[in-house]
Amino acid sequence: MRITASKGLVAAALAVALLAAGCGAEKENGTTAQGFPATLVLGAIPAESSTDLQASYDPVIKLLEQETGAKVELSQATDYAGVVEGMISGKVDLAFLGPFAYVIATGNGAKIQPLGAVTAAKGQPSGYRSYALAKAGNDKIGTLSDFKGKTVCFVDPGSTSGFLYPSAGLIEAGVIASSQEKDLTAGLKPVYAGGHDASALAVKNGGCEAGFAMQSMVDTTLPGKGELTKGELKTVWTSPTIAGSLFVARQDLGGDQIGKLTKLLTEKANADQLKAAGMCEGDCLITDEDAWGVVPAKDSDYAGVRQVCAVTKSDKCKG
Repeated sequence: MRITASKGLVAAALAVALLAAGCGAEKENGTTAQGFPATLVLGAIPAESSTDLQASYDPVIKLLEQETGAKVELSQATDYAGVVEGMISGKVDLAFLGPFAYVIATGNGAKIQPLGAVTAAKGQPSGYRSYALAKAGNDKIGTLSDFKGKTVCFVDPGSTSGFLYPSAGLIEAGVIASSQEKDLTAGLKPVYAGGHDASALAVKNGGCEAGFAMQSMVDTTLPGKGELTKGELKTVWTSPTIAGSLFVARQDLGGDQIGKLTKLLTEKANADQLKAAGMCEGDCLITDEDAWGVVPAKDSDYAGVRQVCAVTKSDKCKG
């Protein structure tokens, strides 16, 4: 059972969105005084199925426009594959990717450079965890091994905390032999909810007997919206720390431009600086992960994700 759109429809929708965005990578409108394309396309997908993605990126977009002189246009795809395809084809200049999507992109020929990873709070390193969830009153599910044969919500086949790390946990628990579709469906009944919020809420509402979602969605985002209260769900497994979601750029933007973007994001793209510059109000959290800001990141930080790919034998790791 799948809730997400088919890959063909996603690819077609992305192509239309990128054309509408002006295909900033083609530099048809020249360059800015700082050496950037006149239009930069920033690709992203929502972590929540109904989020206002534009609003969550507005402070970063304002910062990029002020510092680069370019017009920054947000291109929203409906799944991870859409943004990865955009980076590989050169139609997306910058992107905000989950760790798994980054590994897929680099493993499939995308010439991209990490600019920085998000962190939840000032002074904290980047990184987060995945939760395995069940209804608090469900006495039949207390560990991952109890997921066998159950209807289980995942987020998306390209999600790090909503599919890849959960698959590794299920393999270790003996529920599945690998995350390949034939082994996955032999061990349980997968449902792809399309968003971390949708996955957690499906467990709450009984659409799935168990499921997976990122830690911040369960601990902060949904309770903050009044959609989940303490005690409705129980956490029966917590993943190892996962390298954080990150901003990346196409390498052919040029070394000088990538250096400027790295410095800009890691020094100024945080709640304190953005608020002081008048680019946002309130908590000034960025991206739909509600991050405090951006800290330095490098490709080797994602070796753990690549190792989990090897453990799960996921065909999704091959793109």
